Formats: sequence, C-alpha cells, structure tokens
Amino acid sequence: MAVGRGLVVRPVRRSDREQWDALWRGYNDFYEQRLPKKISDTTWDRFFDAREPVYALVATEDGRLIGLVHYLFHRSTSLVGPTCYLQDLFTAKDVRGKGVGRALIEAVYARARGRGAERLYWQTHRTNVTAMRLYDKVAVNSGFVVYRRDMSPRTRQGRTRGAATLSRRRARSS
Repeated sequence: MAVGRGLVVRPVRRSDREQWDALWRGYNDFYEQRLPKKISDTTWDRFFDAREPVYALVATEDGRLIGLVHYLFHRSTSLVGPTCYLQDLFTAKDVRGKGVGRALIEAVYARARGRGAERLYWQTHRTNVTAMRLYDKVAVNSGFVVYRRDMSPRTRQGRTRGAATLSRRRARSS
C-alpha cells in the first residue's frame, strides 16, 4: 500500500463527527447532491444504534480521517445468508490512488465474511472511471443496470435527482 504505515481502518467513533462531516460533504459534492442536515444527522446516529443494520468505517493516518465507507446488511430472495451492500465510499483527494479505497473495501469484505454474508455489492456512477479501475481489480462488474425512482415527498412526483443531473453535466464537460 502506498499510504504511510500509519494507515488504520476502524469503526467510526462519535469523536470523529467533525472530520466525518468534511468527508461526507466531499462525497456528496462529488455526486452533486445536497442533503438536508436531518439526513446527515440521521445517518450519523444510525452508525451508533445497535438496532440499525448500517455501519461506518473510517481510514485514518496520523489522527486524520482520510476515507470513509458505509455499508449495510439486508436479506435477499436469491440467497439464504445475508447480503452486504457497500453504499458509500470516499477518500480525501490527496490520498486517492494510494490504497485507501482498497483498504476500506477489504475491511468491509472482512466484516461481511464475519457476518456470514454470501454476497457483497455496490454501485457507482458510470462516469466515475477512476474508481472503476480499482473496482475492476477487487470485484466483478455484474453488468446490471440500476433503475430508481425517488419516492420521498421532497422529490415531488417521484422525479429522480442527482445522478441524471450529474450525467448531463459531465457529458457537457467532456
């Protein structure tokens, strides 16, 4: 791993909130989405609620948070054991390409194995080619296309947001 020997991947701690917030903002800025504070606060609280199947790990180096990963467990109609969904993965710009993303993914693999998960999966935007280079080394592209419809009252009439806008903006800038 190209990151210094001080890299540690561990569960998020309540004392990490300020640094987690900065990485979380970076993640959401990357995907050009603005989340209400209530969503970020609820997400944060879920990490510390034993009744919730949502977890967070962080990568640290010399006391600085340099990456985050959020994952959750759910049931599947095609497997007996649990399935793990890696929902969010983000690293600070200055450490990209240095093994932090891989270390976070590997840490989730270990936790999924420990919980008896039969599958771990994630998705990324098709324009995130840098991340896809790593993903192609550590997993298999299933070929599935994701469709979604936001059902939240804040997205009136089920309109989708975020990904469609991101696609249009990135297509214009190419």
